[in-house]
Amino acid sequence: MKPVHNWGTFGFRYNEPQGLPLCNLFAVGHECVTEAAYYWDGLTRKDGPLLLLQYTVQGEGVYEEKGSSYRIEAGRAFLTEIPGQHRYYLPKEQHEWEFYFMLLRPTMILPLWNEIKGGLGSTPYLDAGSIPIRMLRDIFTEAHAGRISDPYTASSYVYQFVIELYRHAVAGQRSQEQWPVAIQEAVRFIEGHYDRMIGLEQLAERLRLSKYHLLRSFAKHVGVTPNDYLNRVRIEKAVELLRTSDWSIEKIGAAVGYSSGSYFIKVFQKLTGQTPGSFRSGNSSLHYNRLYFD
Repeated sequence: MKPVHNWGTFGFRYNEPQGLPLCNLFAVGHECVTEAAYYWDGLTRKDGPLLLLQYTVQGEGVYEEKGSSYRIEAGRAFLTEIPGQHRYYLPKEQHEWEFYFMLLRPTMILPLWNEIKGGLGSTPYLDAGSIPIRMLRDIFTEAHAGRISDPYTASSYVYQFVIELYRHAVAGQRSQEQWPVAIQEAVRFIEGHYDRMIGLEQLAERLRLSKYHLLRSFAKHVGVTPNDYLNRVRIEKAVELLRTSDWSIEKIGAAVGYSSGSYFIKVFQKLTGQTPGSFRSGNSSLHYNRLYFD
């Protein structure tokens, strides 16, 4: 059976405890719109003040802001404030626009939000494997499963998401751009071939480097060895499958590149502190975020 694609929009209207500085999650969603009637005008909405991040998975939409128009294609997001001088919609020539979105109240996080927009701009490109986008997908998954059940959990997720987005804005992209070209290519190769890689020799041969030079340079710039990075990518992909499919543990292990179920379980437990089975059956909590690696 293929992984299940979940859709929906989930709103949160908790009565927050008086005097506590909590972040407010207003809504999170995963949608695929196909009708040109999908149209939002930031000056006519009555649910603000809100902050919105919307990230395209496939297809594209249009975001217009203060006289400028942007195509929000796959891998691109827009960040905006509601109410505001903007509008976004599905253009007539497009058949669909699939996206994740999150709406936040500005209380507590507006200064960080402004810094994020200052670093990324209003319509940034964000890699689908980047920490903020993985968190956005996971927050939606938790909402879909009914596990964001109180204002404290919601606030924790919002704060972590905004902090990771801020860190990405001020440091993440810049640091990766400063890596040597060979290391950037190595990372891209691992992320694109994690399910069928053999080992360091395969990677070194592709990059036309000695495996010893690759090992030293990769560890220096990325902070872990190529094998450790490969395992982290595989486990992150396994987590997604554990949450979104009913595949067996053995099938998931094979799908992300492990030759045996027992070795997959061993690596998964080493990196997460749990077996895949206990991860799947247990109630989600914030400690799962340690699966996000720099």
